[in-house]
Amino acid sequence: MSRKVFKYLNSVGAKVVKDAKANLSKKSSSGTLRESIGYDVVKKGEGYSLMFTMAEHGEYIDKGVSGKKVKRFYTDVFGKKKQMSGYTNKMPPPSALDKWIVRKGLAPRNEGKFGGRTISSVGFQKSIQFLVARSIYFKGIKGISFFTKPLGEHLADMPIDIFQYMMQEFKENITEIIKK
Repeated sequence: MSRKVFKYLNSVGAKVVKDAKANLSKKSSSGTLRESIGYDVVKKGEGYSLMFTMAEHGEYIDKGVSGKKVKRFYTDVFGKKKQMSGYTNKMPPPSALDKWIVRKGLAPRNEGKFGGRTISSVGFQKSIQFLVARSIYFKGIKGISFFTKPLGEHLADMPIDIFQYMMQEFKENITEIIKK
């Protein structure tokens, strides 16, 4: 039985990861988070655990972040509405938004190309970073459920699938007993 459960959990893990990566392909600007998503089936005592991994910021992209003025909520895999933690007493560091600002095309340009860093462009760049960070601080970030949604969908199918696996295992065991 344990080998079949192991195979089944591997198939669920692969489906969740595939769907989560597909969801991110539509919405994410960088491939870093998408490439970091993975899973592993780990033996724990008599059973197995299905463990998912992703970059640290994946949770914030998936569930969102509450701001000081706007509280954000997400629906967990069991359908319960929960409030996401967030920024209540400090802003996110503006320097952490630098690459995102460039990818989104918000960075200052000279004749269509990114130019050198002059005092005026660096000052402008820093003010863009500050404005985006301040917006996140007050409004938060809306989650996109790129991971939670496929996980919930595949978990909802698990009891039926596991029952079918158990019935198949039972049938195979009975067949072997009869043959003896």
